[in-house]
Amino acid sequence: MDKSEAQTRSELIDQQLATSGWNVKDPLQVVEEFDILIGSAESVAELRTPYEVRQFSDYVLLGKDRKPLAIIEAKKSSRDAAIGREQAKQYCYNIQKQIGGELPFCFYTNGLETYFWDLENAPPRKVVGFPTRADLERFAYIRRNRKPLTHEFINTSIAGRDYQIRAIRSVLEGIEQKKRDFLLVMATGTGKTRTCIAMVDALMRAGHAEKVLFLVDRIALREQALSAFKEHMPSEPRWPNVGEKLIAKDRRVYVATYPTMLNIIRDEAQHLSPHFFDFIVVDESHRSIYNTYGEVLDYFKTITLGLTATPTDIIDHNTFQLFHCKDGLPTFAYTFEEAINNVPPYLSNFQVMKIQTKFQMEGISKRTISLDDQKKLILEGKEVEEINFEGSQLEKQVVNKGTNTLIVREFMEESIKDANGVLPGKTIFFCATKSHARRMEEIFDKLYPQYHGELAKVLVSEDPRVYGKGGLLDQFTNNDMPRIAISVDMLDTGIDVREIVNLVFAKPVYSYTKFWQMVGRGTRLLEASKPKPWCLDKDVFLILDCWDNFEYFKLNPKGKELKPRLPLPVRLVGLRLDKIEKASDIGLDDISAREIAKLRLQIAALPKQSVVIKEAAPALAQLEEENFWISLTHAKLEFLRTEIKPLFRTVSEADFKAMRFERDLLEYSMAVLNEDKLQAETIKDGIVEQISELPLSVSFVKQEEELIRASQTTGYWFKVGEDNFDELSVKLGPLMKFREQTTSQEKTHLDLVDELHKKEWVEFGPQHEAVSISRYREMVEMLISELTQHNPVLQKIKNGEAVSVDETTQLAELLHEEHPNITEDLLRQVYKNRKARFIQFIRHILDIEALKSFPDEVSTAFDQFVRAHTTLSSRQLEFLNLLRSFIVERETVEKKDLINAPFTVIHPQGIRGVFSPAEINEILQLTEQFAA
Repeated sequence: MDKSEAQTRSELIDQQLATSGWNVKDPLQVVEEFDILIGSAESVAELRTPYEVRQFSDYVLLGKDRKPLAIIEAKKSSRDAAIGREQAKQYCYNIQKQIGGELPFCFYTNGLETYFWDLENAPPRKVVGFPTRADLERFAYIRRNRKPLTHEFINTSIAGRDYQIRAIRSVLEGIEQKKRDFLLVMATGTGKTRTCIAMVDALMRAGHAEKVLFLVDRIALREQALSAFKEHMPSEPRWPNVGEKLIAKDRRVYVATYPTMLNIIRDEAQHLSPHFFDFIVVDESHRSIYNTYGEVLDYFKTITLGLTATPTDIIDHNTFQLFHCKDGLPTFAYTFEEAINNVPPYLSNFQVMKIQTKFQMEGISKRTISLDDQKKLILEGKEVEEINFEGSQLEKQVVNKGTNTLIVREFMEESIKDANGVLPGKTIFFCATKSHARRMEEIFDKLYPQYHGELAKVLVSEDPRVYGKGGLLDQFTNNDMPRIAISVDMLDTGIDVREIVNLVFAKPVYSYTKFWQMVGRGTRLLEASKPKPWCLDKDVFLILDCWDNFEYFKLNPKGKELKPRLPLPVRLVGLRLDKIEKASDIGLDDISAREIAKLRLQIAALPKQSVVIKEAAPALAQLEEENFWISLTHAKLEFLRTEIKPLFRTVSEADFKAMRFERDLLEYSMAVLNEDKLQAETIKDGIVEQISELPLSVSFVKQEEELIRASQTTGYWFKVGEDNFDELSVKLGPLMKFREQTTSQEKTHLDLVDELHKKEWVEFGPQHEAVSISRYREMVEMLISELTQHNPVLQKIKNGEAVSVDETTQLAELLHEEHPNITEDLLRQVYKNRKARFIQFIRHILDIEALKSFPDEVSTAFDQFVRAHTTLSSRQLEFLNLLRSFIVERETVEKKDLINAPFTVIHPQGIRGVFSPAEINEILQLTEQFAA
């Protein structure tokens, strides 16, 4: 029904304002038909009507000081809201001219769509609802007091690495240019959270943000982020504090999981304004945000920063679209390769050892089971001939204790140990299922009983003992024990435990994104200021790959492409629309009418507080016209498919087992209408099987015993009709949650001795070079340590005495005899110092003299320069980063180099196009210390 403007205002806009805390009947809050005088009586005396000298704004929202904060121009619901755009703008300027003070904020709406326009600051944008008075006063305060971001100081004690500063500067410059969406791609372990906190700190100090939301996808990551904000921004009030369930509206920093925030915005009792946040950070933004949880970002529509560790060439196209990144280019990117190749490195590199057992390679069958185990199986009454499993079926259809035991033993032998060389360092075991994880825990307890069940612990997200101070995750992070965290998904991403030195892939992984996030659990370097006795050094970590994952991703760089699946409620509505159309086409109007009635009930039950539903108000309004349903033409059905069906992705609280049963019944009835007997028979068999699995021992199920038994007979289906379908759906659908799965779906459990088929080191990427260097250093340092005990020249050096040239030569010859590869040239390569002499390396190894590598010297000098100049632009930082790499590679730089390639890539004039003359002089002074 078309609403007049008066009806639109009273039935829609007034209600929306009330939801946001405005009382339209209180003239101290809202003035309706606000009188705007646009000319004086003298200047317009000749005009005939007062209308020519006055305007009337539909609504003016007042601040606590009773001055206009915002105007709202209303149009009737059938008109385009944008018709009021220019009118609303004029009212804002005329009110400011009439009353003075600040320019009011501008809104125009038709009750179904609302637009917000911060005049002179940003273009209009569609919003979900009106701001509260507190929101508007915050907007006005920010507009009045914010400072330019281009020169805002960055707190380098929070995020002081060069690439972190460049990332922050890129976003701050973008905000200054009125951009609203940003995407940072930063390798796991490079400090995404710290980078964001430093960015939030800068935005708050510059007066651009008062309230910030940090969104994560798991509780453990929420706790981690809250802890990081507490450490780096201790004076900013945070939500939630321990035990808080309802949202508090007086905080500045909010950290929440997607489901928590979705529940809050759908909860009318809590009513969180869609304008509540000034800045939102979306952690791991490639996941969780496209289906149900995309609604959170749709609701707030504020400045948004996406974070991901997924390499740019793997990121889903949708992610780039969501953050408006043109041509698949993120706002800023810093790769794993850049981090490990930096001097000094920012991330730890890794070694990969591949382990494969006989059963994994050859399967479990009479051919591969040992004779002793075959005899044992026969004594247990099992048919050996019937045991026949592929290796890929392990932990899916078959569980073999011996295979898991072998993996545990190999891990304990090959793992990187603690300083005592006995126990493994901190380790994550990635398992396939919770039951697989529990089995692994039992094996550790059985093989190593001397550790009293403390060595390895299962950490899964639904276990409440995992979280909080003293919880299992806290123990794993901060205590000596447990050493091994056995995880199913929970620890695959985001968990920050720097001391992890071993990762065990005890399951196959098919997602490239997830795989590299799992690898990222080990990439963090230790904090020198916070050494933990069970991990005093870490220059590399070990990955034990038990399922050939590295080989899989060499052959399938993007992993397994998962087909996008429509949510079940969407599929159910799609089937119902198909049935309505088919029944109408063949003249079965009674069936069509029955399904239309069910469809209308489904539409009525859509979650009204969902922003997706609110934004679909214009489309849903068409369904309120009774004429719409009288005759559902093909055009109307197409409208329902394209505009209404997708809205059912918002259905999150439903009995999905009952819904699946209803879907199967719909598919069966469609097959009957289509006269597809073969398909109908197949679907019917599946339905009957589900019904047969209903346990009559449950009292609720027992009440429907007559229908359950009847519906499993052939005669029942011979005469089944629409009434039967409805009866089955209504009576048996809610019972499907009690179904007992048949034993055929249970795993086969075996306890057979498995044996090692293959164990080999894997060279993957550049790390084999790094490993050889670290081993070379260990060998040299161990040899010198042994020789120092009885070599007089080494003893003199250790005691700080001078040695002659002859003694130095004699020592060099001795070391070369002991190991032909110990040469001055090799030592220069390994210790990354091309100028030090042989004796200096010896003094460095004996801890007499700290020998700083040339790249270290360059990096330290440039880091100090960047920290002292935190107002540098992103392009200037990019130039300095290139200059740093240039000097490290060539050991020197001349003035003329700075106006030639590669610097001309950044600006055709090189340094002259990026820095002022005074800044160029400072940079030349910086480079002079590295002159040859």
